[in-house]
Amino acid sequence: MFNNAFVRTIIMSNVLLQLGIWIRNFAILLYVTDITNNNPKFVSLISVAEFTPIFLFAIIGGTFADRWRPKRTMIVCDLLSALSVFAVLLVVMYGSWQALFFATLVSAILSQFSQPSALKLFKQHVPEEQLQGVMAMFQTLMAIFMVFGPILGTFVYQHYGLEISIAVMGVCFIASAAVLTSLPADQKNPAKAERNFMQEMKDGLRYVWSSRALKTLGGTFAVCGFAVGIIQPLMLFIAIENLGQDKLFLQWLLAANGIAMLAGGGVVMALSKKMQPQSLLAAGLVVSTVGTIGIGLSASVPLTIFFQVVNGLFYPCIMIGINTMMMKNTEAAFIGRVGGVLTPLFMGFMVIGMSGAGFIKETLSLQAVYTGSGILFFLGALLLVPLMLRRPEPLGEIHGTAAAADSTD
Repeated sequence: MFNNAFVRTIIMSNVLLQLGIWIRNFAILLYVTDITNNNPKFVSLISVAEFTPIFLFAIIGGTFADRWRPKRTMIVCDLLSALSVFAVLLVVMYGSWQALFFATLVSAILSQFSQPSALKLFKQHVPEEQLQGVMAMFQTLMAIFMVFGPILGTFVYQHYGLEISIAVMGVCFIASAAVLTSLPADQKNPAKAERNFMQEMKDGLRYVWSSRALKTLGGTFAVCGFAVGIIQPLMLFIAIENLGQDKLFLQWLLAANGIAMLAGGGVVMALSKKMQPQSLLAAGLVVSTVGTIGIGLSASVPLTIFFQVVNGLFYPCIMIGINTMMMKNTEAAFIGRVGGVLTPLFMGFMVIGMSGAGFIKETLSLQAVYTGSGILFFLGALLLVPLMLRRPEPLGEIHGTAAAADSTD
């Protein structure tokens, strides 16, 4: 796979982007907790700024990525992200720290245009039999940064401060754009008539609604999105309040989870050949139920790390189960639109959860929030039970009406 120039170049670009993003994320997190005295509302706003654009721009970005030239799109997005970072840095240096949220917001918006462009290049230039290996490589890269990203981000912030951390991110984005210039020129696609954007959206929604499996997956997405959202910004307070540690201890909790994800990936790949994807997904959600409630109730460092490791080991069950369910229950012509419907559903409920996470914690308690999240994971698993008890149906029978509608273009 590394003999392919597109794979090599895009992975190198992604390494630089992840480096900058993790350094930025931890610099902003640690700085905001310093300046607001660990205010959970401001901490949750960081996650809202990072994930809201995924909900709002996922479909738009994917649509435009199909129309624009991918190499040019990726380079322009990286350069615009770098420009916004340095603009925010100037504002922060003159005393307005709230501008940090804007840097995260702009970068997240632009990523919704550049990420689909990278996938488009893979689709065009990577042989079909190598695509799954390339995707697995990207998942491994994410897990590696889950381990080392928090450690590196904390180190840079502690030793060099906020301004240098933000500047490093800008430099990483510029370096990524420079790496991408080595890609061969974009192919010029012949002009063709394009369907109305709203009509494509309606067809995608009809297609999902006509499939029991995809409807069920959508319900699971919504429930689990909210479950993830209400705890995502609060792991910092597990370290501080439950464990009595300094906020810098967060990096070790995340590292334990990331290492377990790396270790669990191979095991889950073997299991996936023997289990139906809905069973694999349900198993991951049940384990997440136990792990999440355990993390919320634990006041012991070893026990909390144990639950983090267990969650990390079974996280690949969730990701592989979701992706396989989508692939097995969707015809090729609808893959993009099904993802465009389901992903914003998950992200939307996650953003709603993150927006209220700080308020819910202050109103109830940290333990109550984590227990509620665990119960939601279990509810997501229960939604999958009917699918585990029925025989799979041929795609053509399930989606005949929707597919016919799409063919009348």
